[in-house]
Amino acid sequence: MSVERISVESKKELEQMVSNEINQIEKNLTVICTQVPINDKITIDALCHDENGQLVILQVNVNEDDTALLQGIQSLDYVDKFKSFLKMTYGKHKIDDKEKPRLILVAPNFSDTLRHIVQNIQGLRIELYEWEYLKIGDHKGLHLQSIFTWKPTNWKPAEKPMEENEPKPLEKKNEQKPMKKKEPAPTPEKKEEAKPEPPKPQPETKQPEQPKQEAPKFPAPKPADKPKEDEDFFKLPTKEEQPKKKRFF
Repeated sequence: MSVERISVESKKELEQMVSNEINQIEKNLTVICTQVPINDKITIDALCHDENGQLVILQVNVNEDDTALLQGIQSLDYVDKFKSFLKMTYGKHKIDDKEKPRLILVAPNFSDTLRHIVQNIQGLRIELYEWEYLKIGDHKGLHLQSIFTWKPTNWKPAEKPMEENEPKPLEKKNEQKPMKKKEPAPTPEKKEEAKPEPPKPQPETKQPEQPKQEAPKFPAPKPADKPKEDEDFFKLPTKEEQPKKKRFF
């Protein structure tokens, strides 16, 4: 059995086929409205919501077109601003106006540049689906294939840009919890040491007076008796004792 690929040139026809086969994209995806104009150049092909009430923008393209990504991002910004108004307008649908809307692009093929941008873009949930309109025997049908489906692991919150002068944080390996500082035990108050009192002067003990010893009295020396010879030597002879001179004539 041969498989034939059929080209679709009418965008409205393609939009209708995608709306009829929307369960191929995601189960429980509900179309709220179609052809929602944003400005003179951009129109939302189909506005939907998923089973959780999150708004979904569906953009369909007949040919490969990288500008579809830029138009889809502008549609996201528009719907995000007026999601509360959309909830009030379409009260029959369970719309969660707290969640940011997401974007699904449907095209026959996507360029490598667009795929790379979608895979590395941060902060936006964008999914890519390629379509084929096939004829198998007597049956015709639209085939949708997922090219890039958003998953929580594909997106990380944007980090805050660091200033030039701000030091880069070091990677912490096996970070240990800071140990609590032990409060020093209260030191017991030191009692003032009693200063030693100076020795009190003791009363002088009077020693018994010893009797004064009197110096021994020696007899005064008597003048020594002069030898008689001396006395006789110094004694002049008297006239009577003088020898008489002898006369020789």
